[in-house]
Parts: sequence; C-alpha cells; structure tokens
Amino acid sequence: MGNVVKTLIADDHPLMMKGLQQVLEGHEDFEIITAENGKEALDHIRKQSPQIAILDIEMPELTGFEVAKQVHQEGIQIDIIFLTMYKDESMFNKAMDVGVKGYVLKENTALEIFKCIKTVLSGKHYLSPALSDFLIKRNEKLLTPATDKDGLNLLTKTEKKVIKQVADMKTSQEIADEFNVSIKTVQNHRNNICNKLGLSGAHALLKFAVEHASKV
Repeated sequence: MGNVVKTLIADDHPLMMKGLQQVLEGHEDFEIITAENGKEALDHIRKQSPQIAILDIEMPELTGFEVAKQVHQEGIQIDIIFLTMYKDESMFNKAMDVGVKGYVLKENTALEIFKCIKTVLSGKHYLSPALSDFLIKRNEKLLTPATDKDGLNLLTKTEKKVIKQVADMKTSQEIADEFNVSIKTVQNHRNNICNKLGLSGAHALLKFAVEHASKV
C-alpha cells in the first residue's frame, strides 16, 4: 500500500484485538493504535487522527455505533469498519445508516479482515460475503410488515418507548435522564420487557430493539 496507515483497533476482547494487531503488524504499512473501550477509541480518533478505525459494536463506555455517530457529527474524516459477531440484518442496516465502510463478522479469518481493510482504503465498501443478501434487500428497500408474532402487543407504551431508546444505543442512565426517572426504574422496565418477550442473554434485548424499533 506504500504509505503507512495509522489504524485504530478497538475491542474489549483482548484475544481478538491481539490477534488482529499481530496480523496487521506483520505488514510494514500499518501503525497500530489500540483501545479497550469506546470512550478510549473516540479519544484516540480525536487526538491521533487515524486513517481507519476497526470498532467492535459492543464495547464498554461507548458502543461502536455511538463512536461512529459522534465522529461523523464532529466532521472527522476517518473510514470505519465494524467488527462484530452480529449476523443480523437490522444491525447491518443500522451500521450502514451511520456511514461505516466495512462490516466484518468476527467468525471470519484474519485474512478476510485484512482484505476488508485494503478494500476500504481503496475507497470502496466491504462486507462479509455471508451478509450479501442483506445488502441486496437494503438496496431493494424491502419492508417487512409487523405481526403479532413480534410480541410487541404485550408491551406497555412506556416499555415501547424504552425499546426505541435501546435501539438508539442509549444506556440505562441515558434513558433514565430522558424520562426523568431513576436508573432502577429503567432496569425494571428492561427486565419486564425481556420477561414478556422471552428474551435472555446479554445482547438479546438490544438485537430485538434494533430489529423492531420501527414497529413500536
């Protein structure tokens, strides 16, 4: 590639970050900066001006989405790649909406991730082949009608408002501030939503919220 490319890798999983760092450092074209959370990543972007940022979607402090949105709001010129475990159409669409240039699954090999980086640096977009159908559907602007199977009819108006806030990547504290309630109240709402919808797992509510936010 010629010129040295200052590259930020932000991931709160040490093994994943270390593995990718080793792959890139095997090429003289890269200068690597690392971050273990979204806040640190945003700080590096502001102060060190990397050309490209590889962000995990789910990170402490700030999510990959929040970092990407803030970067674009501030007019910072940087190419962003999301490195994620989410093989989810709604999550992919949300990533495209915030202007990311690459979307790569963590299950892919380091060589494919490297291919993504080179593609993005050449001015093009890249996404994992397993997600190609999502891009086709996005381009065709297909709409899926809401159904009672979603379980949204089980939720109260307040719980639906919480769903929208979660889909916007708001933390429980931010939601509490928005609604002028305690963080405990918000956490109770989140628990009630999960119980009503049968959701379990650390990211189940987030995935559901992103997928169904337009229907509430």
